[in-house]
Amino acid sequence: MFAANPHHAVRCLRLWKPHICVLRRQRATLWGSRCILQTFLPTNSWMVASYSTKKERIDMSGYDVDYIRNFSIIAHVDHGKSTLADRLLELTGCIPKAASNKQVLDKLQVERERGITVKAQTASLFYTYEGKKYLLNLIDTPGHVDFSYEVSRSLSACQGVLLVVDANEGIQAQTVANFFLAFEAQLSIIPVINKIDLKNADPERVEKQIEKMFDIPTSDCIRISAKLGTNVERVLQEVVRRLPPPKIEKGSPLKALLFDSTFDHYRGVVASIALCGGDVCKGHRIVSAHSGKCYEVNEVGILTPEEVPAEKLYAGQVGYLIAGMKDVQEAQIGDTLYLLNQPVEPLPGFKPAKPMVFAGMFPVDQSEYSNLKSALEKLTLNDSSVSVSRDSSAALGAGWRLGFLGLLHMEVFNQRLEQEYNASVIMTSPTVPYKAVLASPKLIKAYGESEITIVNPSEFPDKSVVKEYLEPMILGTIISPDDHLGKIMSLCQTRRAVQKSFLYIDEHRIMMKYLFPLNEIVVDFYDNLKSLSSGYASFDYEDAGYQAADLVKMDILLNGRPVEELVTIAHREKAYEVGKAICERLRDAIPRQLFEIAVQASIGSKIIARETIKAYRKNVLAKCYGGDITRKMKLLKRQAEGKKKMRKIGNVDVPKDAFISVLKRRLDK
Repeated sequence: MFAANPHHAVRCLRLWKPHICVLRRQRATLWGSRCILQTFLPTNSWMVASYSTKKERIDMSGYDVDYIRNFSIIAHVDHGKSTLADRLLELTGCIPKAASNKQVLDKLQVERERGITVKAQTASLFYTYEGKKYLLNLIDTPGHVDFSYEVSRSLSACQGVLLVVDANEGIQAQTVANFFLAFEAQLSIIPVINKIDLKNADPERVEKQIEKMFDIPTSDCIRISAKLGTNVERVLQEVVRRLPPPKIEKGSPLKALLFDSTFDHYRGVVASIALCGGDVCKGHRIVSAHSGKCYEVNEVGILTPEEVPAEKLYAGQVGYLIAGMKDVQEAQIGDTLYLLNQPVEPLPGFKPAKPMVFAGMFPVDQSEYSNLKSALEKLTLNDSSVSVSRDSSAALGAGWRLGFLGLLHMEVFNQRLEQEYNASVIMTSPTVPYKAVLASPKLIKAYGESEITIVNPSEFPDKSVVKEYLEPMILGTIISPDDHLGKIMSLCQTRRAVQKSFLYIDEHRIMMKYLFPLNEIVVDFYDNLKSLSSGYASFDYEDAGYQAADLVKMDILLNGRPVEELVTIAHREKAYEVGKAICERLRDAIPRQLFEIAVQASIGSKIIARETIKAYRKNVLAKCYGGDITRKMKLLKRQAEGKKKMRKIGNVDVPKDAFISVLKRRLDK
C-alpha cells in the first residue's frame, strides 16, 4: 500500500504532520494491530534526524542578563540534592508533578542502581517572581569525594550555590570540602537545611554548626523538606534575591566556556557551554581556542532537562551546542569557543585533574581491542578526569593504564563501560603514583629529570640507583559522633596516619584531620571507618604532596620465576602481610600440576613469604603386594627423581581466570 522509497515516506510524513500529535494521543490502531504513526514514521536514522531539526525552536532573547541566575546544588552524598532538584523542576513546570519523579536528573543506569549522582547535570528553569520572568540555570552535582572534579567544573559556570545539609546528620566531611570549593571560587552561598520532616531532625543544631564552621548567620538558613515539597518555593525566591546575575561585557564578541560534553553516535559531540559574552546560533562558524579548528554550528539549545533547540543563545546563558565534532579529542573540557575572525582571549579553563589511583585495563579477548579503544575514547570525553596511557602485559595482552580520582570512580567507570558500551574488561588491582629521586647521572640523563613518577609497579627502580623514594600523602578529614573516637583513632594509627587537628563542631560531633599515606586509604579504609562508626562517620581527603618513605618492590615468584603482572610496591613494615596474603590467594587460584609449585613473595633476593601447591601423586605402589620393601623404595625414588626433573623443565602457566581471581580479591580486600 505504501512505497518503500524513503523519500516517499518523508513526503507522507509531511502530509500527516498536523495529525501526528492527534494520533499519539488517541493511540489509533488501524489495519489490524499496526499504528498509523508507526506506518508513516521513517526508520532510518538520517530521516529521523532531518525531522528533528524541524522542531519548534524556543526564543531566548527575552531573558536579559539581569534576569539570569546560574547556580549549583552541592552537598555531602545522600543529603537530598537530587530530590531538591526534582522539586525545583516540578515547581517551575519543567516536569509534571508525579510520585514517580525520583532523581530525574540522574540519567545514567549506574546512578539509578547505586542511588548516587555520578555526573553533573544541567537544567534551565523558567520562574516568574514579582511579575518578572527569570531564567534559572541549575546544575546538580555529585556528592562523593571521588567526583569532586565534576563539582569544581560545574562551579565555574555558576555565580552561586545551594549548600544542602541534612537536618538529621548535620555537617559531614564532603559538606566542608564543597563549601570551601565554592568559597574559593568567590560564589554566593545559600545554606539549605533539608529533611526537616524526619523524626530525629534537629535543624537548630545544624544551624549552629553552619554558623560555627562557615560563619554564616543562622537567619540565612532555609529549612525545607525536599521530599514533601515543604518551603521549597522559598528556595527559588532566595535564588532570585541573593544570587548575582552573570558578569559579562555587553557588546563583546562570542566567548563560550566548554565545561562538559557527551558523545552522540549520530550527531557527534554535544558540548555544554556557558556564554561569557556574545551570542551563538545555527549557521555560525566557531573556532576552538585549544585545537584551532573551525566548525559550523548545527544546533544550539537549552536543557529542561531534555534538549530543547533554541533560535539563539545569548550572553550569560547556559546550554548545549552541536557543531559536527566527530573526533572525541576535539572537545577539550575547559576550551574556549569564539566566532571565526573574531578571536578573544581564552578563558582560564580548568586545572587538570590529578589521578590518585592507577589500574591496568585489558580486554577479556584481544580481538575486542579496537572496540574497547573506541569505547574508552567516547567515555573519557564524558569523564575527562580519567587519564589514559597504553600498557601491555605478557599474560593479559595489550591494554591501557588508567588514572582515576578514587576507587569508587574506578568502579563506576568500569560499570559504565559494561552498561553503555557492552565492553567486558579485566581491571588490575589499584596502585598509587610513587616518585623516585634518582642518584645515577646516567639515569638522570636518560629520563631528562632527577625525579620520576612511577605508576606501574614493574617499572619501580632498584634502590642502588635511587636516593630516596617518595609516596603520595593526603590530608583526610573525618567527622563522626564522639562515641566512636577511640576506635577511629586506633584505625588511623594502624594506617600510619599522623593527627593534625581535633575539633568539636557541637556537643557530640568531632572533626579530626589526619595526614595519611594514600596507599593506606585507597582500598578499604572507608569501609572499615563506616563499619567501626556504625555508618555515622564521613571521610573526605585532599592532596597533600609527597613524603619520603621506606618503600620496597615485592616480586611474586612461581617456582623461582617472577610474574610481572603481580609485582607490588609496599611499605617495608607491611611487606610481609601483603606478600603472605597474595601467596595464599595464588595457592587457592592456581590449579595443581604433576609437580610441586612454590609460590613465593620476595624483596630482592630475600624470600619473605611462601605457600606450596602440592603435586598430583600417582600411587606407584598400587601393584605391589607383600613385603618387598626394597622394590617399593626403588619405585618411590624413581617417582621423586621424575618429578624433580619435571619441575626443572616445566613451566607454570597462570590461567587468566586465576589472574582475575587474585586481582579481584585484592581489590575486595
